[in-house]
Order: sequence, then C-alpha cells, then structure tokens
Amino acid sequence: MFESLSDRLESAFKVLSGNNRITELNVAESIKEIRRALVAADVNYKIAKEFTDKIKDKALGSENVLKSVSPGQLMVKIVMDELTELMGGQSVGINVKGSPGIVLIAGLQGSGKTTFSGKLAKYLKEQRKLNPLLVACDVYRPAAIDQLTVLGDSIKVSIYKEPENKNPIEIAKNALAYAKQHSHNVLIVDTAGRLAVDEVMMDEVSALKDTLKPTETLFVVDSMTGQDAVNTAEAFNTRINFDGVVLTKLDGDTRGGAALSIKYTVGKPIKFVSQGEKLDALDVFYPDRMAQRILGMGDIVSLVEKAQMDFDEEEAKRLEKRMKQNKFDFNDFLGQMQQIKKMGDLKNLISMIPGMGKALKDAPIDDKAINRVEAIIQSMTPQERSNPDLLSLSRKKRIARGCGQNLDQINLFVKNFNDMRKMMHRMANTPMGKMGMPAGMGMPKGGGGMGKFKR
Repeated sequence: MFESLSDRLESAFKVLSGNNRITELNVAESIKEIRRALVAADVNYKIAKEFTDKIKDKALGSENVLKSVSPGQLMVKIVMDELTELMGGQSVGINVKGSPGIVLIAGLQGSGKTTFSGKLAKYLKEQRKLNPLLVACDVYRPAAIDQLTVLGDSIKVSIYKEPENKNPIEIAKNALAYAKQHSHNVLIVDTAGRLAVDEVMMDEVSALKDTLKPTETLFVVDSMTGQDAVNTAEAFNTRINFDGVVLTKLDGDTRGGAALSIKYTVGKPIKFVSQGEKLDALDVFYPDRMAQRILGMGDIVSLVEKAQMDFDEEEAKRLEKRMKQNKFDFNDFLGQMQQIKKMGDLKNLISMIPGMGKALKDAPIDDKAINRVEAIIQSMTPQERSNPDLLSLSRKKRIARGCGQNLDQINLFVKNFNDMRKMMHRMANTPMGKMGMPAGMGMPKGGGGMGKFKR
C-alpha cells in the first residue's frame, strides 16, 4: 500500500540529510521532490502545489526553531502533519442512530459495494453490537443478490431480498417495514452501480435516498482508479450529497491519489478503508495513522487494536504457564497461528510494525504461509502435537508426505519451532515475561520458515 509514494518521499527527505540547517535552497529542492512524488501518485497538480507550498512556508518558518532536531526530521514532521490534514485531520464515525438507522451504499459497478456491505454488517454486528439487515437493491447485476446472500449467510446476518421484483424503491420500502417488524436496528442498503456515471443510476440512487432518508450515505470507490475516483466522487456528491467515502482495494496496486485528494476535493471524510476479500478486512480510517504508514512509520496503534479484539485473557494466562514450564507444544502454536489469521492479511499486519513493512517489502509472506504451517501440524498424530520431542526422522518423513512438503522444509519448521520455544521459555521466566504475553505474539523468526515453503 502506497509503497511507491513512500519510497519517493523518503528520497525527498534525503535531500536534507547531512545539512545542519534549513535554507531556502535545500528546502526548495526537497519540496520539488515531494511535489513530484504526489503527482506520480496521481494527485491533482493543483492540490500537490498547494500542499507543498504549505510545507515550504512551515519549513522556512521553523528555520530558527527546534535546534536539536535535524532538518530531515523536521521536514518529516511537517509533511506528516500536512498529510494528516489533507486526508481529513481526524477520524469521523458512522451515524447509525435511528429507528432503525439506515446506511445507503452507492458507487460504480466493480467498486466493491456489495463486499463492503457485508464487511460493514459484520463490523456493526461485532463492534457496535447491532442487529443489521442487508437489503438487496441491486436488481440489475447478475448474481448481485446471490453474492449478498452468501455474504450474509457467512456472517449470520439476515438479508432482505425480492428476486422477482425489479423495482428497488418498492424493495427498500418493504425492507424498512420488515426491519421494524423484526427488530433490526440498522439497514444496510446495497444499490446498483454502472460502469460509468449516468443519469439513470443517479436518478435511482437519488430516489432511494429521498424515500429512505438514510442516517448515513456512503460512497464506495476503488482506490486503484486514482484521480478518476476523485472525479467520480465529485459527480456523486453533487447529486446525492453523501456523508462519507469508503476506499476499497487498498491492498492492490494503489498509488495513493484517491486517499490523498478526495477529502480536499469533495469536502467529505473518508470513513472506512477496505483491503482484500476477507469480511474482517475493514478498518476505520484514521488520517494520522495513514500518514504515518505512508511515511514508513508503521501503525502500531491499529495493530494493537486488532490484537485486542481477539485477545483472550484466560488463554494468555494458560499459555504463559505452559511457556514457564517449557510445555508449549504444536497444539498451542496452531492456536496462535489461527489467532493471527483472524487479525487479517499477514503482510498488511507486518507493515503496521515500524520499519518492518520496508524491510520485508519483497519477502514471500502471505496467508498461504500460515496454511502451510497448519497443514504440517495437522499431518501429525495427537501424540506428536502434544510432545514435539517425539519427532524422529521416520515421523518427519511421514509428516512430509502427509502435508505435501519435503523433509528439508519439515526440518526447518521443527528447528524454528524449537528455537522459538526456548526463547519463549526464557522470556516467560524473566521479570518482563511475568507481566504476561498476549495471544498471537509467539511467532518464530521467519514465520517458522513459512515464507520459504513452496510446493
């Protein structure tokens, strides 16, 4: 996410490295590189120029301030503050208050509206303890209703649909009445999109908004479309005056232009960002945290929040006790891997750790790596999982055949597991370790050799 922009900004800051003070000359050179980085990220030139002019004014205004801070560090701080402001300044929540609350989802076809609807339903159900109802008002796209049904079933959220009815206004009215009768306190209305903005689509979304009077109207946009996404957002906002933006496909080849430009252009906040197809891959948008990630600083706050959502205090105490007694086994490790999987995309999680995203940028780390580790452990007998010391050469050969890996890969995994177990035993018996270790933090170096496991 934003790797090219991050690299270019880092190059811009290097212009100031080695300088003892800020001058008009070195600032001008750095500013030029920052502006080029933004334009390359598909940010409108006018926005890029206004942004860099502000940075220049602040940098030169700080010439005689903070003598202990290097020019490079000062420039990073100024850019981070301005990026945060450009993207909205602070997080803005979603309004689902009402009897029921109604969220209208709008956007072009292919932007990820239906998938986002499912993710939002899961978020509202689990994080806000609400009882959502998904409403299928996309009556044109083949399989749209089926897709929403599959998503709803997977998260155990009810779906209101009328497959034979081709009138989305009628469907919306009936869904609202159904929600009131069945104690649903929030409706999530998935609407139809088109491949491009047209009057028919705009008329329909506008009519739905007038009929439902939603508490929240969200515009879903594919972040990979860059400046086109901003232009589309302008067209939608002019017509339906939405309340906030959802950026999808941030895990794709996104240059960052949409995230950086959309708030400035339409004056509406980004409320959620979505990465990947997993239904828990949805995050509230925090401008300051995104600015830190763009500048390669990671996002440790979001990482901790993700861990806390799946944190089981009793399980952590049980694991701490087993670590102290050096009894941590493959069953425990498998449980830890499954906890990590719940937290989302593995590479995205690693990118939240300061410095790790850049260090492991080209490393072969993905969710399939965890699946391969699971396959190894699940190919063991119950006795082998409970007692790692049982793994003789013949047993390792049998496990290799069972999981489709070769013997060298099994040996690497077992070696890394044993190294990790020794380390965790030592940590658990130190004063720091006695404070307790959260679930999900016991991963061996290199992911237990996971990144190297290839078929």
